[in-house]
Amino acid sequence: MENFTFYSPTYFVFGKNSETQTGDMIKRFGGSKVLIHYGGGSVVRSGLLDRVKESLKSGNIEYVELGGVKPNPRSGLVYEGIELCRKEKVDFILAVGGGSTIDSSKAIAAGVVYDGDFWDFYSGKLIEEALPVGTILTIAAAGSEGSPDSVITKEEGMFKRGATGDAIRPKFSILNPALTQTLPPFQSAAGITDIMAHLYERYLTNSTEVEVTDRLIEALLLTMKHEGPRVIENPDNYEARANIMWAGMMAHNNSCGVGRTQDWNSHDIEHELSALYDCAHGAGLAVTMPAVFRYVMKHNVMRFAQAAVRVWGCSMDFEHPEVTALEGIKALSDFLTGLGMPKNFSELGAKEEDIPALVESLCCGNGRDGKLSGFVTLDKEDCTKIYKMMI
Repeated sequence: MENFTFYSPTYFVFGKNSETQTGDMIKRFGGSKVLIHYGGGSVVRSGLLDRVKESLKSGNIEYVELGGVKPNPRSGLVYEGIELCRKEKVDFILAVGGGSTIDSSKAIAAGVVYDGDFWDFYSGKLIEEALPVGTILTIAAAGSEGSPDSVITKEEGMFKRGATGDAIRPKFSILNPALTQTLPPFQSAAGITDIMAHLYERYLTNSTEVEVTDRLIEALLLTMKHEGPRVIENPDNYEARANIMWAGMMAHNNSCGVGRTQDWNSHDIEHELSALYDCAHGAGLAVTMPAVFRYVMKHNVMRFAQAAVRVWGCSMDFEHPEVTALEGIKALSDFLTGLGMPKNFSELGAKEEDIPALVESLCCGNGRDGKLSGFVTLDKEDCTKIYKMMI
């Protein structure tokens, strides 16, 4: 196990009607004037936004609003939010929505107190200062409600990149599983896929003797394996929604990633797809992960074989462990497609002729040096082969 530090101060309020505590939570963490940041659509139609405003009014907390967040959130709205917060002297950001809204809120929070371009943080600069952020989660997927991470797409060049820093870990997160019951099955399945990807990205490690976090990851993958089909079959299953929501947070607050190297190449490779085609991130991961895993499997066959046995119930072939490893990867792929996720390029709307552009942006765009480092270091040739495996 590697040396590590771990800091996870988010205050979680979990359960039915927990959004009624929004005003109390903002006061608890010192907010007096709030930016309510959201997408639109469901948070308005469901009455959630009105309930949040009522909670703020009851606490005599001022607020301004900025809606319009889209999946794969864009830099343009972040700049607008930064300007609005400075003009209105906002001192707290409240994200009402899913991972895209939370990531956009984090970017705004970092940008408001920074003299330069907020995109510096998405080009490698660590976020060390930000306005406080709170969240009200409406989809279990990205895990941004408990993480120090944010992903934004820069419209100039369509670069989808991440930033990190403990300063943008939410001060509080309100998690009401009932808010996810109206999600369409496709969105629920995409969220489940993203959660499982966060777990696999940590599972693929070059660190040794990490049994504690291995077992935590496996337990959460088994939870998703059990609860995923239940929630697709019955969207109103509150208990299944609750387990998925808490698993999504645990998958990405890094409690499963401490003391071990991590991968993230599947995420980077997928980000190019959702940036170019605006597909759902989870849908892109459902196509990307099996291809990446098959390509890098020989680097450590037993890591994949272990997941196959412990998570997917495959029998271990000690003479031919690669057979077991491939069975586990196929089991993952079959599980995701069984939930309704796509299985190849064409189902994502991706095109083979775009692969050179995808690879160039992935490996060299926004200042990258031509390689992706992770479980296995990948160059442009490797990434080209992986994209072609998705066809």
